[in-house]
Amino acid sequence: MADRFHKMHGLGNDFVVIDARENAVSMTRARARAIADRHNGIGCDQLILLEPTDEADAMMRIFNADGSEVEACGNASRAVALLMGKRAELLTAGGRIIVEPTGDGATAEMGMAHFAWDEIPLAYAMDTAAMPVGWEELTDPIAINVGNPHVIFFVDDCDAVELGRLGPIIETDPLFSERINVNVATVTGPSALKLRVWERGAGLTLACGTGACATAVAAIRSKRVTSPVAVTLPGGALTIDWVPGQQIIMTGPATHVFTGETDWALFG
Repeated sequence: MADRFHKMHGLGNDFVVIDARENAVSMTRARARAIADRHNGIGCDQLILLEPTDEADAMMRIFNADGSEVEACGNASRAVALLMGKRAELLTAGGRIIVEPTGDGATAEMGMAHFAWDEIPLAYAMDTAAMPVGWEELTDPIAINVGNPHVIFFVDDCDAVELGRLGPIIETDPLFSERINVNVATVTGPSALKLRVWERGAGLTLACGTGACATAVAAIRSKRVTSPVAVTLPGGALTIDWVPGQQIIMTGPATHVFTGETDWALFG
């Protein structure tokens, strides 16, 4: 019996979305990795599995391309909003979020930002607003957890950073006990940023919604920009609105590419 899936993307950050609220789908690290494989599978940055829950409209589970299960994904949240077709509450491993479709995209209430060293988490205590660490030219980052962990470097030219080389080194540094998403950003205006992201478990990506959230919060908190912030990524732009002590609001496009059918048993 064939199982349905949806191929979707947010600014080029692409997903295989499986709605398993009525028909359960067993997902393992190996199966998620096989589905995400761009040569022998369907291909995606993240696999999204929607499951039933009594606590919200759906449980959203998120698997990176390497099969690891992670806590949050901002671009996928907007994609799921399109599938839900209405304002909906989603339960994730990183907390509860509210999503709502808006024309050609969606708005997502992404929850609260967390700044304490053990909330990131880091391996030992330090000031997360000005971390006394560095990797070659990338120094003095800011660490924030927005449902998943991020480290942000503000640089003069984010395009000049060898993120494909430095990203995996920073991601797997022992300082980050659950690995880390690596953001390099350049301030381009009073309320504008340019951003590139090395995503934990996925690598260089065209867009990272939680990365945009974390970077905007870091820039607002350090008085580099004012809210709302236009964050331009290689795949396009997102708008991030944040006031200290309140939820992060992300708005941006999402696209349903096609609906397909397959047999999940083919993927192990």
